[in-house]
Amino acid sequence: MDRRGNVITSILTVLIIIALAIAGGGFYFFQKEHAKNLDLQAQLDEMDSRLKTTESNLDESKKKIADLQLKLQEDKVQIETLDTQLQQESLARQEAQVKFEQLKADLEEQKASRVDLENKLNQAQEEGRKTQEQLTQMQAQKKDLEVKISDLEAKTRDIELGKIVVSSAPTVPAQPATKKGKKAKAVKSKAPAQPRPQPVAVGTTQPQGQEAKVLVVNKEYNFAVLGVGSRDGVAVGYIFSIYHNGQYIGDVKIEKVHDSMSAAGFISADKNKIAEGDRAVAKAK
Repeated sequence: MDRRGNVITSILTVLIIIALAIAGGGFYFFQKEHAKNLDLQAQLDEMDSRLKTTESNLDESKKKIADLQLKLQEDKVQIETLDTQLQQESLARQEAQVKFEQLKADLEEQKASRVDLENKLNQAQEEGRKTQEQLTQMQAQKKDLEVKISDLEAKTRDIELGKIVVSSAPTVPAQPATKKGKKAKAVKSKAPAQPRPQPVAVGTTQPQGQEAKVLVVNKEYNFAVLGVGSRDGVAVGYIFSIYHNGQYIGDVKIEKVHDSMSAAGFISADKNKIAEGDRAVAKAK
């Protein structure tokens, strides 16, 4: 009996252990399934929220579709009205099409003309810029020439003031005072003084044989400065022949006259052969 009781006890123990294992496994799977259920519930809630959002968007879309359908219906009515008007005004449309083509051609022509005008404007602006630069250079050269002419006139006046003028009268004027303040002694000229040429009014006959010296040659602007002026009887329009080392070069024409010098433009003279110091001889008109 004891042995049988022990077997029964062992079997019961094993059964209890198996039952406990089954119960533990069942509880584990229950917890796992419960967690899954919670996760699924959360997903379901999220899906419900999304569904509600989707339904809300769907409702808005339905409203928009209804509005669009209404607007579409209105547009259809307007299209039908316009179609009727277009059918009634087909001739006017054809005329408008012709006018449109004409306007299109005119527009293309205007575009081409505008491009041409823009190119010409750019070219004119570039030429204006270059002209302005040349004008600036000319003004600078003009100032340089004016300074040079002023210096030459000042030197000419200084030289003339330092000379002793001898007239036909027996008395001779004294020389100007020297730098030290002493008066120079009057000196009689051994040779008779040459009479100063009397000024000649513009338009009178040009004196033949009057000589001058070339003071400045400006090859860039085609003029030369001669050492004779209005007080020497020179007037605008006088013509001088230029000689370089005794060889005839050509003629120049007086264009601007100062007191002791004149500006002359090249007529037939080769500007590349004229140099400062060349001899200029007046020609008869």
